[in-house]
Amino acid sequence: MNVSIQARDFTLTDAIQTYIKNRINYQFGSRFDQIQRITVRVSDVNGPRGGVDKRCKITVVLPHINKIVIEDVQADLYVAINRAMDRASRTVNRRLSRLQDSKKRLYSSNKSKSETFMNDQQAYFQE
Repeated sequence: MNVSIQARDFTLTDAIQTYIKNRINYQFGSRFDQIQRITVRVSDVNGPRGGVDKRCKITVVLPHINKIVIEDVQADLYVAINRAMDRASRTVNRRLSRLQDSKKRLYSSNKSKSETFMNDQQAYFQE
C-alpha cells in the first residue's frame, strides 16, 4: 500500500504527519493488503482569517472498485482528520464486504447450477 500525506496552504509538521500515519495504521491496519493507495490532503481553506476552515480530504484506491473520496471540514484539524478517517474506514469496510459477498453469491450460484447439472446427468444415465 502506498501512503501519501500532503499539506496545502500551511506547513506539515512532524506531529501532524505522525498523527495521520498512526490514524491510518489504526483505521486501515486490517485491510492493508487490500488497499492500493491512500492519499491524505490537509489544508487551511480560509488561511489567516480563521473560522471553520481546516480540511482533511482522504482518497482510498481499491483494486477493481471505484476510488473512495472522503472530505471533512472542521475548526480543529485533528477533529477533521479523525472524522474523515472514521468515515473512510467505514466506507472501505462496507465496499470490501459487498465485494466479498457478491463473490460468494457468484460462487455459490455457479456451484449449485453445476451440481444440478451433474445430478440431472446421473439420473438420466441411471434410467
